[in-house]
Amino acid sequence: MNWNQLLSLKRSGDTQKRLRNKQDETRLGFEVDYDRIIFSDSFRSLQDKTQVVPLSKTDFVHTRLTHSLEVSVVARSLGRIVGEQVLKKHAELTEKGYTMNDFGAIVATAALAHDIGNPPFGHSGEKAIGEYFINGKGKKFKDELTDKEWQDLIDFEGNANGFRILTESKEGVEGGLRLSYATLGAFLKYPKESLPKKPTPHIADKKYGIFQSEISFFNEVASELGLIPTGSNENVAFKRHPLAYLVEAADDICYTIIDFEDGINLGLIEEEFALEYLIKLVKDTIDSKKYHQLKFKKDRLSYLRALAIGTLINEATRVFLTNEEAILKGDFPHSLLEKCNYEAQINDIIKLSVEKIYRSREVIEKELVGYSIIAKLLDVFLTASNNKFENTLSNYDKLIINLLPESIQKPKDTLYLRLLTICGFVASLTDGFAYQLYNKING
Repeated sequence: MNWNQLLSLKRSGDTQKRLRNKQDETRLGFEVDYDRIIFSDSFRSLQDKTQVVPLSKTDFVHTRLTHSLEVSVVARSLGRIVGEQVLKKHAELTEKGYTMNDFGAIVATAALAHDIGNPPFGHSGEKAIGEYFINGKGKKFKDELTDKEWQDLIDFEGNANGFRILTESKEGVEGGLRLSYATLGAFLKYPKESLPKKPTPHIADKKYGIFQSEISFFNEVASELGLIPTGSNENVAFKRHPLAYLVEAADDICYTIIDFEDGINLGLIEEEFALEYLIKLVKDTIDSKKYHQLKFKKDRLSYLRALAIGTLINEATRVFLTNEEAILKGDFPHSLLEKCNYEAQINDIIKLSVEKIYRSREVIEKELVGYSIIAKLLDVFLTASNNKFENTLSNYDKLIINLLPESIQKPKDTLYLRLLTICGFVASLTDGFAYQLYNKING
C-alpha cells in the first residue's frame, strides 16, 4: 500500500479527481467529513447510548457520545504525531500538499464515528439482536437467506452497521454522508465480510466490518485506496488501512483508562486499589510532589488519567512508526497497544474493569432488561414490515408501521434487506427511547 492512494479525497459520486493541493485550506475535505458526522442524527443519538452502565443517571458516567468525542481527541493527536514523521519519510506527500493535520483530521473523524453503529444497551445490544435470530422468533428466516446474510444477522456487528450508516444511499441522498474514502478506510477496523469467521489470528480478522448490502461499494473504496486483498474463494476481505490502527489505539486508550475511571467514580473499584494500578502505568512521568498536593480524589484521578493517556499516545505512535513498513505491507497482525511497553499494566487494568465494572450486578441487570426490549421491538417491527410487503397488514401492524421513520416505512424488496433495515432501526434507538417504545407497545 502507498500513502498517496491511502490519503484519497475521493467521495461517492465524484466524477473528477480531488487533488490535495487544490483544496480550500480554510476548510479541508477531511474536516468536512468531521462536520458531517457531528451534525448527523446518528451521531447525536449517542448522547443516550450506553458506554459502561446502561440507563445510568449519574452525571459522571460516560455515554457513547462523550466516549466518542474523547476518542476523537486522542486520535487527532495520534494522527498528527504519525503524520509529521510520515511526511519526513515521504517527501512526495508534502509536494502534493499533504500536512500532518490531514492525518490528524482523518483519524479524528474515523474515531468520532467508530461507535456510530452500536445498538442501545452497549455490546449486549449486538448480542441481543443476534440472539433473536439464533434462538428467538427470528430463527424461522434462516432457510430463506444465504449463509453470509444469515451470519450478518446472528452475529450483528456495530462496526458493519456503522459503515452502512455512513454510506447507505436513501431516496434523494446518494452515498450517505459522502465521506472521503480515506476516512472510510480509517474507519474500517475489520475490512471483511462476516464469513469466514476469524479466518486468521490477524487483528483485522477479529470481527467483520461489512454487511452483504454494502459489499459493492466497499470494494470500490478498497480499490481506490489500494488496500491489499486477502479473501479467497470469492470471499471479500482486505488488509487494514494503516490509519485504522490509530483509530483502534485511540479507542483502546480511552476505554482502558476512562472506563476504569468511571468504575472508580461509581464506587465499583476502590480508590486506593485503582490508583495503585494507574501509578504503575505512569511511574516514569509522574510528578510525585504535584500528585501528593492534590487533596481530592477527582483531582488525583484527573491527573493520573491525563498522564496515562499521554503515555499511551506516545507508546502507540512509537509502535506504529517502528512498524510502518510492515503495516503498509499488511504484515502487522497486532493492535498497537499489544506491542507497547505497558501491555502488562494495560491488561491488569482491563482485567480489573471486567471483573468489577462490566460484570457488576448493576450492569448485568440492566443488560438483561435490554435483551427483553430488543427482542420485543424486533419482533413487532419485523412482523409488521413483512406483512406490509405481503399485503397482509392487520390494523395493529398499521399502527406499528407508523412508529417507524418515514424513510423506512416502505418495506425493502428482499427479505434480507427488510430484516437488516429493521435491525438497523432498532440499533439506531437510544437506550431511553428503546425503553419508552417498549413500554408503549406493551401498553
